[in-house]
Amino acid sequence: MSKAFLVLDDGRIFEGSSWAFEGITFGEAVFQTGMTGYQETLTDPSYHKQVVVMTAPHIGNTGMNTEDNESKRIWVAGFVVRNPSPVTSNWRSENSLEEQLISQKIVGISGVDTRALTRHLRDRGAMRVGIFSGQNLSREEMVIEVRKQPLMSGSYLSEDVSTKKTYVVPAVGTKKFTVAAIDLGIKGATPRALAARGVETHVMPYSASFADISSINPDGVFLSNGPGDPATMTSVIDLVRELLLAEIPIFGICFGHQILGRALGFETYKLQFGHRGINQPVIDKNTNKVEITAHNHGFALRAPTEGVFSTVFGTGEVTHVCLNDGVVEGLQLLERGAFSVQYHPEAAAGPHDADYLFDRFIELMQKYPVAARTH
Repeated sequence: MSKAFLVLDDGRIFEGSSWAFEGITFGEAVFQTGMTGYQETLTDPSYHKQVVVMTAPHIGNTGMNTEDNESKRIWVAGFVVRNPSPVTSNWRSENSLEEQLISQKIVGISGVDTRALTRHLRDRGAMRVGIFSGQNLSREEMVIEVRKQPLMSGSYLSEDVSTKKTYVVPAVGTKKFTVAAIDLGIKGATPRALAARGVETHVMPYSASFADISSINPDGVFLSNGPGDPATMTSVIDLVRELLLAEIPIFGICFGHQILGRALGFETYKLQFGHRGINQPVIDKNTNKVEITAHNHGFALRAPTEGVFSTVFGTGEVTHVCLNDGVVEGLQLLERGAFSVQYHPEAAAGPHDADYLFDRFIELMQKYPVAARTH
């Protein structure tokens, strides 16, 4: 097993061993605190252009299978683990984690002190990174290569991960509603969660127009998660404003939450190291209930967390706040059907505390029926 190096753009270098596909890769270094769900993390399009550091020390013991994938491929730019499991032991496993990473040419590194690396990123913030395995570059040359890479701020990535054409996920049982889901990097668990509630979901490209959406006469619109800087998504932000003017119910999560917020006139900003993992505590300000939630975001919405705010679409309020750092985690308009959360109610690896938000979307479509206004 040959040496490999993880190189940060502040000049710090961690030495480890070549693992998975051998080569060079670059991205934004982020850490993920989930103890389980590495397969869902790898196949989540929101991790596009990110090198993911797993804080759990032992990764890969349950292997990989096709059923748990959140998309058709692995999206992470690189994968960093401390101790990859030498044995795959699970009755659902179809191949090993390393075999799957190699087949999709995902560069990895093992044997890294991931605790020290995570503490470094927590203190210094997410930054550009490179993994170099099987290479003969000097330390200075590796740092220079990392510093040539683009920053995540200003990145426009939905085009890379979005579907190229609309596809339909049918409702399970009796169809009750039709929803247009704007694919900014959608996970497979989302249309499944909607289907289980009688929703036929039309998953549309990120570039879908208001006319495209109107053509299916939707009862609501879903704004998905996804990678990149929400400030770059001007055309989608304009689309959301059209949807708000048409009073079509909207539910946004993660990236979609940030885009809804920008459509309402708020700014977004880059977090120091973001929220990633399945153990983030969020309080629902309306019920004072604390939810343990799944996150993956490096940007956040700047909005007033106390009282009611005013927008051109009416009044609204922040509904959810992160208990770790006070970040805005949810908002809603009070005079029309639109709400969003920063986290993932569809979290396939768990937790499932936020499942009820899909039911809230159903209630919203019942309360603000589009058909009653268009006929």
